[in-house]
Amino acid sequence: MSERLGEPLKAVLGARTAGGLAKLGLETVGDLVRHYPRRYDSPGTMTDIAALAVGEHVTVMAQVRSAQVRSMRSRGGAMLEAIVTDGSASLQLTFFAKRAGVLRMHEDKLRAGRTGLFTGTVGDYRGRRQLTHPDYLIVGVDAQDEDEAVLEASRPIPIYPATAAVPTWRIGRSVRTVLDPLTEADVPDPLPDEVRRERRLPTLLEALRLVHTPDDEAAWRRGRDRLRYEEAYVLQTALARRRAAHAQLRAVPRPRTTGGLAQALDARLPFPLTDAQVAVGEEIAADLSQERPMLRLLQGDVGAGKTVVALRAMAQVVDAGGQAALLAPTEVLAAQHARGLRALLGPLADGGMLTGADGATRVALLTGSLGATARRQALAEAASGAAGIVVGTHAVLGEHVQFADLGLVVVDEQHRFGVEQRDALRERGERPPHTLVMTATPIPRTVAMTVFGDLETSVLAERPAGRVEVVTHVVPADNEAWLARTWARAREEIDAGRRVYVVCPRIDADEPEPAQEADGDPDAEGTLDLDGGAEPEVPLASVAATVEALAARPELAGVTIGAMHGRLAADDKDAAMSAFASGQAPLLVSTTVIEVGVDVPEATMMVVLDAERFGISQLHQLRGRVGRSDLPSLCLLVSRAEDGTTAAERLAALAETSDGFVLAEKDLELRREGDVLGASQSGGRSSLRLLRAVRDAALIEEARVEAGAVVAADPSLAAHPTLADAVAAWLDPEREAFLERG
Repeated sequence: MSERLGEPLKAVLGARTAGGLAKLGLETVGDLVRHYPRRYDSPGTMTDIAALAVGEHVTVMAQVRSAQVRSMRSRGGAMLEAIVTDGSASLQLTFFAKRAGVLRMHEDKLRAGRTGLFTGTVGDYRGRRQLTHPDYLIVGVDAQDEDEAVLEASRPIPIYPATAAVPTWRIGRSVRTVLDPLTEADVPDPLPDEVRRERRLPTLLEALRLVHTPDDEAAWRRGRDRLRYEEAYVLQTALARRRAAHAQLRAVPRPRTTGGLAQALDARLPFPLTDAQVAVGEEIAADLSQERPMLRLLQGDVGAGKTVVALRAMAQVVDAGGQAALLAPTEVLAAQHARGLRALLGPLADGGMLTGADGATRVALLTGSLGATARRQALAEAASGAAGIVVGTHAVLGEHVQFADLGLVVVDEQHRFGVEQRDALRERGERPPHTLVMTATPIPRTVAMTVFGDLETSVLAERPAGRVEVVTHVVPADNEAWLARTWARAREEIDAGRRVYVVCPRIDADEPEPAQEADGDPDAEGTLDLDGGAEPEVPLASVAATVEALAARPELAGVTIGAMHGRLAADDKDAAMSAFASGQAPLLVSTTVIEVGVDVPEATMMVVLDAERFGISQLHQLRGRVGRSDLPSLCLLVSRAEDGTTAAERLAALAETSDGFVLAEKDLELRREGDVLGASQSGGRSSLRLLRAVRDAALIEEARVEAGAVVAADPSLAAHPTLADAVAAWLDPEREAFLERG
């Protein structure tokens, strides 16, 4: 960043103005000029006032219809009441003061026929929408001079992301104050000259002026297109450098052998592999045979058979003299993985024992809650190499865990693991192990290309034979007859020897409202409110209250009800899952802790309470806990979402299809733009502000090719220092690590 762009706003604009901008995360001149308008209003285009929602903070363009100051006899003082209109609906503006004279200035500016921008929080007074003490700007009046007034009245008006304390026009004036004196030398351009010339793009300074002070729509569109391409180019340069750096690493090749564990495993599998599993297995086997360390993302919809693919890869590494580590996001899932791998391997998991088959290995489980004796044994088996496969949570990443020869790391549900944890494993030994990242959350190609751009990608699109479709219905929460039928149906499933999940968004009734998906903490319970609505009138369902309520329902009389959530101790979680799986407690009330990987074939029904509070991908993951056998299965989404809302659209999409890739695309359509790339890509000064994975797929592909060519010719970017600085500034160490993802 240049000296001018790094200048503190306090020095340029003064402490008062800078203080308000700091609340928006804007500290320097560079921050402010990169704070782009979110839309543009035309002086002749009015806001749809009828669409304003009470409680919403808005900036409205409207025409003044009337303004009048009057005294208030009942409470003393004076009030100015103005009415503004979009041509059909109207909005009341109200100002209060101790003396009428104080309000005359506003009355004089708010003359009938004038157009203005009015900002504030929409209130309701006697059935009329109003703004109390709004901040405002009158077009053609609030200007420095006549020339500025004429210009202001004719060109597009930038509307910035703003706050009540700092309205959009104050941001605009601050931007112009810092932008006007800048020269080309003050604003280094990260795009190489040859790229800019070939694409006929303006310089960075020109683009900033086009988006902040456009003469017409074509101007701001040209500026925004250039800035959007810059974001794609810088991002793809970072990914290209990661790919280039990864290509320089050297791992131990783990080629296939004959007559070993892998062949014996294939011979004893109780089901045929799908064509997709065979094809992906060949890709992985070829990667493992290379000296370049594998870095592959394995996508597979719920129930596609990723674990078997991973186990076959682990067996290949064991045959080649190495070890494999499988990392799971929770202790419950790690224990389940260990049981599942041992079941698939059978005698092949009893290495060194009388029951062991020829070429057998061992599967060691390492979690934080293991007893001292079991932990010592697992550590010894990992260190000696007796355990060819080590399954665990973050405990496997501890410095005290030693491997004889770690050749492969398999990360299950990668978004639940921190990059530092994965790096800790990758840095073990002189040569990094091969890495396979698995996810059951289908990722559209556009996002995979943007966020996982340095990973090779494999997709399991087939479902194993014998798996059934899960029938999904939306149940209105206020329809008591439907709810009664829901619990009667649950009883029918239980009486038939099957299991039923009931999912709640909260653990306790008195905990704070959940606001977003909690992907950072493996055991966190979280939900999503993409509608950004007000607090729900009815309290959200909690595990504790739901257990109590269901125990009192006549339809479930005599049924033992279990409870499961992230605050339980590991032993209690295991006990709850065991009681559920065995049928001792055939109805399990749980939070989303059961979202990933929990496998109970007898589970045939799921009821999700307050389903509108969850995102599409999370509901799809939850639904994947049923339908894991050939038994007919059902998912009921109990919801208060009103027709026409985004939440109702999400639930309708889930009811229409069980194809995770179709749902992933739908999810991107319905999310707010800032959410497309996840929390790590929205917000903060280094975020992607304009680039959108779905809309800009073609642009991202073009940038990927062009950035790859520059990095291939100049891996260190020595000849492109401004581009190197942009990669370092925009994609700081935390963000670059996020992009690595594997």
